[in-house]
Amino acid sequence: MKIGFYAGSFDPFTIGHLHIVKTASEIFDKVIVGIGVNPKKTRKYDKNKMKAAIEALMIEEKISNVEVILFDGLTADVAKDYGTTFLIRGVRNGIDYDFEENLALINEELSGIDTIYVRAGAFGAVSSSMVYELIKRGKDVSKYLPSKIYNVVKESK
Repeated sequence: MKIGFYAGSFDPFTIGHLHIVKTASEIFDKVIVGIGVNPKKTRKYDKNKMKAAIEALMIEEKISNVEVILFDGLTADVAKDYGTTFLIRGVRNGIDYDFEENLALINEELSGIDTIYVRAGAFGAVSSSMVYELIKRGKDVSKYLPSKIYNVVKESK
């Protein structure tokens, strides 16, 4: 069984993240979306609510081979525990690629698990940080977030 592990803070989970999950769900038998802890970031949205919203979104999108988990620790260790075949990372541009490639090299050294990149395509300008900045400035972000996620964001105001 081919298992892909897609880790991130997903704070919030954007249409770009959904694009990557959809693409990965067509490649892998199973995709694990891991909501992790990023020590460099302070969470803005409750991770349990985000997990529930992503799960509901997968049902709405009729994507049945995705499991959403919460985790703390190194992605490589958790991915290995789940029998992952590949780590999944989204790439928007060359800057992302350079960052992700360094991460991939370390993750492969630690776990023996290679990384597959999924292009962001039309969603290359969308990031959780950008969405959060727009929210702080009172801008409408509904076009950047799936409706289930947008509801979590609206509740948190």
